[in-house]
Amino acid sequence: MITLKVNGIEYEIPEEKDKRLLDFLRDDLRLTAAKEGCGAGACGTCTVLIDGKKAKACIYRLSRLSGREVMTLEGIPKDELAVYEYCFGECGAVQCGFCIPGMVVAASTLLDVNPEPTRDEVKKALIGNICRCTGYVRIEDGILMAARYLREHMAIPRKEEDIGVSRRFIRVDVHDKVTGEGKYVDDIVLPGMLYAKALRSPHPRCLVKRIEIEKAKAHPDCVAVFLAKDVPNNVGGHIIPDYPPLIAVGEETRYIGDALAIAVTKHKETLDEVLGLIELDTEERKPVTSPMEALAPGAPKIHEKGNLLTHESLKRGDAEEAFKNAAHVVHRHFSVPFTDHAFMEPECAIAEPYGEDGVHLWTSSQSIYDERREISRMLKLPPEKVLVESCYVGGGFGGKEDMTVQHHAALCAWLLKKPVKIKFSREESLRVHVKRHAMEMDFTVAGDENGILQGMKCDIYSDTGAYASLGGPVLQRACTHAAGPYRFSNIDINGYACYTNNIPAGAYRGFGVTESNFGFEICLDILASEVGISDWEMRFRNAVEPGDVLPNGQIVTEDCAFKKTLLAIKDIYDREPYVGIASAFKNSGVGVGLPDTGRADLYIENEIVHIRTSAACIGQGMATVCEQILGEVTGLKASSIMRDNPITSTCPDSGTTTASRQTLFTGEAVARAGYDLKRELDDGRTLKDLEGRHFYAEYLGKTDPMGSKKDFPKSHVAYGYATQVVVLTPEGRVKKIYAAHDVGTVINEQAVRGQIEGGCVMSLGYALTEDFPMKDGWPTRDYAHLGLFRATMAPPVEAILVKSDKTLPVALGAKGVGEISSVPTAAACENAYYKLDHKERLTLPMRETYYNHEKLDPDA
Repeated sequence: MITLKVNGIEYEIPEEKDKRLLDFLRDDLRLTAAKEGCGAGACGTCTVLIDGKKAKACIYRLSRLSGREVMTLEGIPKDELAVYEYCFGECGAVQCGFCIPGMVVAASTLLDVNPEPTRDEVKKALIGNICRCTGYVRIEDGILMAARYLREHMAIPRKEEDIGVSRRFIRVDVHDKVTGEGKYVDDIVLPGMLYAKALRSPHPRCLVKRIEIEKAKAHPDCVAVFLAKDVPNNVGGHIIPDYPPLIAVGEETRYIGDALAIAVTKHKETLDEVLGLIELDTEERKPVTSPMEALAPGAPKIHEKGNLLTHESLKRGDAEEAFKNAAHVVHRHFSVPFTDHAFMEPECAIAEPYGEDGVHLWTSSQSIYDERREISRMLKLPPEKVLVESCYVGGGFGGKEDMTVQHHAALCAWLLKKPVKIKFSREESLRVHVKRHAMEMDFTVAGDENGILQGMKCDIYSDTGAYASLGGPVLQRACTHAAGPYRFSNIDINGYACYTNNIPAGAYRGFGVTESNFGFEICLDILASEVGISDWEMRFRNAVEPGDVLPNGQIVTEDCAFKKTLLAIKDIYDREPYVGIASAFKNSGVGVGLPDTGRADLYIENEIVHIRTSAACIGQGMATVCEQILGEVTGLKASSIMRDNPITSTCPDSGTTTASRQTLFTGEAVARAGYDLKRELDDGRTLKDLEGRHFYAEYLGKTDPMGSKKDFPKSHVAYGYATQVVVLTPEGRVKKIYAAHDVGTVINEQAVRGQIEGGCVMSLGYALTEDFPMKDGWPTRDYAHLGLFRATMAPPVEAILVKSDKTLPVALGAKGVGEISSVPTAAACENAYYKLDHKERLTLPMRETYYNHEKLDPDA
């Protein structure tokens, strides 16, 4: 018999029921604060204490713990946990929240033995815990603040009741995420729930000749095995319907993540055993693994229409003529890699029967309506028969826009009329979900003798992998932003998105702009050197101002404060010897002529205004943004406002959380509905008088399509602008980042600064350490070796917020910040290293840097 204590309570477990500690905590005891992020002891989301020492619950089996004591987050005294809740909230340490319970346990361990730690000591205490959202600085701030509150027995201030914009305000989800009480999909258990898992392709490209499932079905724990013939409509795909839910016999697989069969069992422990009984007969075929291979004459067709997903072209003026007459012309080739989002929460979905022949899905994605659309299409159901409900989302960064587990869970539940759960291991997640696009780019940039830009030409070849996902829109953004926020008009940009047999690529924070910005900004630095002016001066001389025309033809609006971002960092740039600079602009909204609408419904119940919108919070704090905007518009107190959980039955479709659009689009819809409510309140009615009333509003962003014949087409409704400076030590370590951003009106100060800090650190990884290499269609790295930045590697980031005297007349003047924060960092980093050793680094991640020798994945 195994005996151990958990949070002071003794348990006895028969030796034949030995299992992982994490499974015992979550499944048997229903202590769900410890999360499964990687299953390999690398991420820290399952951090607990074993005999008072920090440990990873995913790597210990109960048989190793007999006679020992375990403490989880739930075992921390409530008064101590309340201190962490306040301090983490006040410092803005919480975003998606999936890592936070592990961070709090790690902090508690430190403060128990060192009540007055330094920041470096806090960093070392967090080395085994990864965060992808915050950049660590705000978590460190929260721990240092909590140390002071605990050490000095300080009272926790009362909850703030005044709510509005342009102020500090603690996020509304902090309690749930710090205490571990908030529910992610994997925390949900339904009565009679079954478990499912897909059998994936054994090769990146192969012909499926036979799938034999009888032995698997005969397994005593097997409930069913489903094949393509069981799918009512075997069609899937986020935009283009090119991604079948299951590959049928007689068809060819396109990458290693293609599903061939789905096994459903009574217990999750038997899934791999059942899948191992499925017999396959396949004919392996040589995979196509690069855009150049895909476009070569005679290349095998990955899709019936061919291997070119899309060609995008953006031409204005005469670039070739500009090159002929220019004093200086720079040409360089750039290569940027696939990278994984590495969001902390692996994909998970639960589905159960709903009503008459319908299905109810619990999800953690970036759009409940995208899922409803794709699942209703697959099952041939009216959309209203598919109910989709969002739980907390443990990070996304673009990686949770596509179907991964949701459609398979819905299919199994609908066919069996029983609840079914599908959860990816981290290995499955890495092999199945989309990546950032790898791109090969050629840039030619010309300027006159004074450094005034004359023209540019760019060719981009993007590897979109096996399926389209968002490869088309990503390429469009890479093209429309490739010439930066500068004042010149001779451009010739061509982009090609190509199918290969690699893992698909899709949306990723920055949405293609991060890639093309890297190339163009480095060309500016080289041009500045040839002209004989500073890199800062090069940008300032060419920076757009209100009324100017961007290279893509759009007239710059009056809210543009790009030059202010440059002025904000000038003194820093001038005084530091090893300093790099890069600037960027990034759209808010889908744009390029596509329908794009934000929607919100305010419902009054029990004198509370419920904000209903489908807008997903993936860490950026959308619920808090909505509540602050409504408070600003109506003057209501925080206790009178609540943002409801997104669910398709009551929340209107406000589009996908993508393209830095939700604050502007959904925020404007909330404001418009709020103004209607305010008029009723100004007329003397109370919330009690308005019981049961709805106040609905929407905002439609109108733009022009790519290739528009207008003289000045409007590609997007708004742009944010930024200039970032990376400062190195003489040894080549990043000493500090200064990030000056024009985000328009700041809604929540902690959230905006946290987004900027997190974006900068994420893109430091992109610049210096992160990679997702594939060989013949197979990934060659696991999660622990992705090169993710840890707390000891993350430098301080100083966010400098600027804005124009005039703001946009929507969403109280707010613009997106979630993506632009990660766009210019890589180019600024390259520029800093060039100042250090005068070596060009045109491939990411950069080589010959301090970080090539850093220990990236400590066994902590």
